[in-house]
Amino acid sequence: MVTRPDPPNFDRLTLFFPMWNEELTLARTVAAAHEIGDDLVASGEIGSYEILIVDDASTDATGALADKVASDDHRVRVVHHPVNRKLGGSVKTGLTEAGGDLVLYTDADMPFDLADLTKAVRLLRVYDADIVSAYRFDRTGEGWRRAAYSFVYNLLVRSLLGLSVRDVNFAFKLVRREVLDHVELRSEGSFIDAELLARAKRLGFHTIQFGVDFFPRSRGVSTLSSPSVILRIVAEMTSLLPEIRALQPLPPELRRPETRQPGPSSP
Repeated sequence: MVTRPDPPNFDRLTLFFPMWNEELTLARTVAAAHEIGDDLVASGEIGSYEILIVDDASTDATGALADKVASDDHRVRVVHHPVNRKLGGSVKTGLTEAGGDLVLYTDADMPFDLADLTKAVRLLRVYDADIVSAYRFDRTGEGWRRAAYSFVYNLLVRSLLGLSVRDVNFAFKLVRREVLDHVELRSEGSFIDAELLARAKRLGFHTIQFGVDFFPRSRGVSTLSSPSVILRIVAEMTSLLPEIRALQPLPPELRRPETRQPGPSSP
């Protein structure tokens, strides 16, 4: 008698990386994504995975390197922006193009150990969550100025949007497909993370959090703390705030088609 293996907990995972001028990190990032994807398949958490790269009109060799990787591996897909659309535009493209019933969005410089994704998938499943959002245990490695900006921004997000989320802009969001089917994102800048979590909460989706070790960028350049980026975040938050606050919870049968079982309380 042949014993059939149990079906995976989730059919497919998309590991999505927005990239702008990441020629120095691309190969390492794709290799790490394959390693964790293979581990999750072997453990039975997922049935398969894809790696999705959104090249945001890079001016270095990022686009060409990504195309070469994709031509050699069917599990890698690349989408190219003809013009630079910044973080928000790249995230919207990636979340739209992602084919998995689970989607991980993170940065190409891997600010955390991708092995933490194993814990995130388990937490999402065990606690019946819709989004897992990670926060950094220690942020001193990125410098005092950026840490101060982030502290003030997180206070604004908490007070104006009602989001009790630590480190809202940290690029570690594991999201169920059902969230993406109902959340319509409009930000083109770095407000995109807060917008995703705020819209999801207003629609009745459940977010849980856990902490990870943070590894500051060692290659390439980050522009997140530039004055222009900060001003754009404030402008987008101001313009989108009334629309987000006007959202109403979806009926439970729309948030998750299958019957939901209550899980343990959030950690």
